[in-house]
Amino acid sequence: MNSLLALQLGGGGMGWLGIAPLIFIFAIFYFLLILPQQRRQKKWQAMLDTLKTGDKVVTSGGLRGTIIALKDDAVHLRVPPDNLRVEVTKASVLQVTTAEDETKTK
Repeated sequence: MNSLLALQLGGGGMGWLGIAPLIFIFAIFYFLLILPQQRRQKKWQAMLDTLKTGDKVVTSGGLRGTIIALKDDAVHLRVPPDNLRVEVTKASVLQVTTAEDETKTK
C-alpha cells in the first residue's frame, strides 16, 4: 500500500516536468510572434485615427493619393495624374507618406 502511495506522489513531479516545455514554447511564441503583432496593430490603428485631409497615403492596393475627404470608415483620395477621385476604406490605408519618401521613390 505504501509503494502505491509513493508512486502517486512521485508522479506529480513528472507531470510538472512534462508541461514545462509546453509553457516554455508558448512563452517563446508570445514574445516572438504575438507581442510584436499586437504592437504593430496598435501603431497602425493610431495612424488611422490621426488621418486628416491633405495627408498623402498608400493603400494596400498600391494606390498613392492625397486625402480630400474623411468619412467614418472610408476616405476619399485624389489620385494623380488625372486627379481621379477614389473612395477606399480606412482599413486599406497602409501608410502615410512624407515629402522625403516621395523623392526617394522618384
